[in-house]
Amino acid sequence: MIGRAFFGAAATGCLIATLAAQAGATGTVRVQQHDGSVQTYPNVHISIGNDAMSLTTADGKGTLIIGKASCTKIGELIRCLPYDATLQQHGESRRVALQAGTAWFNPTTSSQPLALSSTQLPAHGVLMSVHTKAGTYVSLTGVVDEIKK
Repeated sequence: MIGRAFFGAAATGCLIATLAAQAGATGTVRVQQHDGSVQTYPNVHISIGNDAMSLTTADGKGTLIIGKASCTKIGELIRCLPYDATLQQHGESRRVALQAGTAWFNPTTSSQPLALSSTQLPAHGVLMSVHTKAGTYVSLTGVVDEIKK
């Protein structure tokens, strides 16, 4: 099943049925700019709702919203190919054009192997890597903290 929105119809039923909110933000985002500089953001809050995934920094000053993707269920996991994002920061919203990327989500209550990999994605885990058209690489590892209906 392929959807236009991030974690859209393919995942919504699984998410709501199996995912309870986790205590504390567990995500880590790594941003590598085109000049090679790297920023790491620990304790990122990962939220899924309104057909989007939001990543909010621990201090609440920045949120990256992945709002458009094509998603497919592969085994027990959901793989999405995000193609549009928005950065909300300093009271402004700015579109972030994505060149390529993949996001994996495990809606189950147990660890699952990624396809063709020895990597295990934990229960309710998310793994994402995207490359923007501006040359920035953004990666995420973590567990979903919140599901909004």
